[in-house]
Order: sequence, then structure tokens, then C-alpha cells
Amino acid sequence: MESGASFAYISEGRHSTLACAECHVSLVWPQDGAMSAKDFEILRQHMLAEISAGIFHVSDVIGKPALDERVMAAMAKVPRHEFVPVELQPYAYANIPLPIGFEKTISQPFIVALMTDLLDISAEDTVLEIGTGLGYQAAILAQLARKVYSIEIIEELARQAKQRLRQQGCTNIELKIANGYHGWSEHAPFDKMIVTAAPDLIPPPLIHQLKAGGKMVIPAGLPDAQQLVLVEKNGNGKVTTKEILQVRFSQLEETEPGSTSN
Repeated sequence: MESGASFAYISEGRHSTLACAECHVSLVWPQDGAMSAKDFEILRQHMLAEISAGIFHVSDVIGKPALDERVMAAMAKVPRHEFVPVELQPYAYANIPLPIGFEKTISQPFIVALMTDLLDISAEDTVLEIGTGLGYQAAILAQLARKVYSIEIIEELARQAKQRLRQQGCTNIELKIANGYHGWSEHAPFDKMIVTAAPDLIPPPLIHQLKAGGKMVIPAGLPDAQQLVLVEKNGNGKVTTKEILQVRFSQLEETEPGSTSN
């Protein structure tokens, strides 16, 4: 249920963005169409440069001119092209969302990096992810946290994500097929939470399952007025929110407790 999030000043969709992606890969795409590891590395470095440039637009909001080095190292290490459909691998490092099937998309790299950075993940943290998609965000989180629990509502996406994550040697991720709106109470509370689909309002179960002192990054709001929100719960359990920037995510589905969610 991964988003398809786009930063407000970047067009979402598969028209202008795909044209940009074609320009992005034209410098390294071999004539025979086969991409080598070196080709992907060049594109990955270009992606990192674009992420760093994008931070300029939100530096005042996040209070710093650059993302954490650990986050950028994780973005540099995880092979994004292994978490998109094979026919889209040449476009994997373009700073755009890409379709992954079932009317879902993988979020653009800038959004993945920004949301991860906002969580301020430590090596001992347990993180809950809502919306596994094909597993890219989970793979990034796994580089930073002790344990990642990830929920995906679409069974086929969850199956593919599990396979892709296994191939990349990610052993500290546990997946579940369910509706993420209700969280994962068996493993709560969580130090950090990241949600990659947007509810109208922040789900109460997620707030309840967030540990005191914890942080959650979640898009919320009506479809045409979504904001990326940083939620913090202090030691006394008081919750505060801060809007970071306007985004566009797929909607988070809500079901009544006890109903079938997959």
C-alpha cells in the first residue's frame, strides 16, 4: 500500500514525470537496453544529488540544510531498482513515483528520504511501517533500526515484497497482511512509525501504539489538501503535530475492527 507520494512542486502522474525519467536515464542507457551495476550506480548517485538539492526547499521547515548522513548512506546502499517492476528498472532512480501494480506506486526518492529523516531513527528503535508496497521503504528503515514491522493490505504486493527483501538480505523485517489503519498491537508500542498512505485524520490506534517519546510521520487530509505531518508524543503522553509540506498519497483504507482487511 505504498504511496505514490509526490512533493508538491513536482508533478505527479506518468506523463511529464516519465518524460523526465527518460531524460534522466538517457545518459547511461546502453544501446542494447541492458543496464549494468555501474549504470545503476551512476543513476543512484544522481538520485542522491537530487535529494540533497530538494532539501533546500524545506530546510526552513525541518530546521537543517541537509539530511542525516545515516539516512543518505542508506539511500546510497539500497538498490532501488530491485524494488520496482523489471520493465521500470531504468527509471528507478528518477525523482518521481513509479507504478508497482494494483493502482499503487513507489514514492519518489526525495519523499522516502525526507520521511525517514524526520523520524530520527536510532539503532535500537523498533519501527512500524504502514504500507509495505514492494518493500523499498522497509529496506531503507532496516538499515537504520533494530527491527521493522511492516503491514501491507494487498496480498500479492506483500508476497513480492517479502521475496525482494529476502533477496537483499534484510533479516530484521517482519511483514503482515492486514489493514494498517489499526496498527500492530501485538508488537506495540513502537519507537517510530511511518505511514505511506493518507487517512483524512490520524488513526487513533496508531497514536495509541506510539511509544512515549516516539515520532510518527504520516500524510493526512482530504485528497487535494494532504499534508505530511510529523507527530510527536512526549514523555507524558501529550501529542503534538507539525505540518511539513503538501503531498499527494493514495488514501489509507479504514475498516471496522474485526472486519476482514485483506
